[in-house]
Amino acid sequence: MTLPQVHDTVVHMLAAAFAAAPEREAMVCGSERVPYARYAAAVEGFARELSEQGVAGERVAILMPNSVDFPVALLAAFAAGAQVAPLNPAYTVHELRPVLADAAPRLVLAAPDVAERIAPLCAELGLPAPLAVGPGARRLVEIAGDPAALVMPDPDALGLLQYTGGTTGVPKGVDLTHRALAINVSQREAIVSTTPDEERALVITPLYHAYAMAMGLMLALYSRGTMVLLPRYSPEAALAMIEAERVTFFGGSPTIYHGLLACPRVTRTDFSTLALCFSGASALPEATLRRWMELTGASLCEGYGQTEAGPVLAANPRAGPHVAGSVGVPLPLTEIEIVDPATGEGPLPRGEAGEIRARGPQVMRGYRNRPEETAEALRDGWLHTGDIGAFRPDGTLEIRDRKKDMAIVSGFNVYPREIEEALLTHPAVAEAAAYAVPDARKGEVIHACVVAQGTDVASLEAHLAERLVRYKLPAELMLVPAIPKTAIGKIDKAALKAAAASRRAS
Repeated sequence: MTLPQVHDTVVHMLAAAFAAAPEREAMVCGSERVPYARYAAAVEGFARELSEQGVAGERVAILMPNSVDFPVALLAAFAAGAQVAPLNPAYTVHELRPVLADAAPRLVLAAPDVAERIAPLCAELGLPAPLAVGPGARRLVEIAGDPAALVMPDPDALGLLQYTGGTTGVPKGVDLTHRALAINVSQREAIVSTTPDEERALVITPLYHAYAMAMGLMLALYSRGTMVLLPRYSPEAALAMIEAERVTFFGGSPTIYHGLLACPRVTRTDFSTLALCFSGASALPEATLRRWMELTGASLCEGYGQTEAGPVLAANPRAGPHVAGSVGVPLPLTEIEIVDPATGEGPLPRGEAGEIRARGPQVMRGYRNRPEETAEALRDGWLHTGDIGAFRPDGTLEIRDRKKDMAIVSGFNVYPREIEEALLTHPAVAEAAAYAVPDARKGEVIHACVVAQGTDVASLEAHLAERLVRYKLPAELMLVPAIPKTAIGKIDKAALKAAAASRRAS
């Protein structure tokens, strides 16, 4: 399959959008509406300032919530030749210490409250004092530069330093080049295509995360469309924004789709402009996919990827078929194989589950300052993802679980996602999380937490017993008011496992 237009970098996308439609709305956030002319001017002006501070070849850390200033900071740092490390502004000093020490940024850009909070940490690490920018401080979007003078970065230079999760251990910094980021947008466009000059893409997940960047910020730039930013997510606010801003594209996670479907406003929302939705970050239950498509009339394409892969590796095509329970087909220029989880050898026959490995131009260069982890993840040109999957008979890819989440119960391999899927077929269940915990007799057992109304544990256990073999049934099943989430909306299984360990110890 031939790729659609490929830009050298994301900054090239901005320049092309400005040249084609300078007065078109580029960003909307609350009452702020920013045309491409103002967007490109602010990026050029701030990039010149950053260049004067010597950031070329260095790193710039950004700790900001969603606002129209965030994209200006990101693209200006790109244009100035820096590698950008976007970080969660809600991280504690304890969480930020090892990340900032590893990144060693030449400059730290932060929201004013965050800048004040992390100033002592920056001094402790020998970093420059953070520069307060964004709402409540200096507004980057108001900088008056010359869009025609916008400097383009080297496509093969490092563009992004994206730190992975961090739910266990110290986060690893993923080194991605400008070219890898840009080509991945075109790869995704070949499968999940946008409509040039017409898209209005709603972004409700944090821009510091790879998913929001790829499926929001960069998607809008590539299509010369409008990015509609939600500063703070709530189901009510997201649904209101879809209607008020005539949103055409929306990207979310399974947790977000569950929350939207459970919101009373969902049945009163006008979805007439919504044409395309995307789901990523974790596996989407079939029941959720079908219900969302029936309610909205929009296509919902599930995709698969990870930070180390730019981040998209596979997706269900916009034009169909939409294969429920599958993440579709590999993107163009992307090879995916299923290999033995223990040895890495393969490929395994179609239908057999194993570890997913991939290679393509969007794959990372490696982990910053971690040669051993890089060597483990990148072997003979292949990225070993740590995810368990299989190719279906029709050639589409199915994600079974994370390799590290797979449980071995009395010698049997058990994938927690299968238990979650079974629980979510119960009409009273809104959310479910299954996870492995150590067990002295069986090696490991499955525990599960469920958010549900109008049912009890006994009914849920009976429901599972009809659908799963005995060794897959949870040893503990709890009804809970809420399931803990990470900052980007993923179910926080590390927190669930820690809580289970505390219960066993008490």
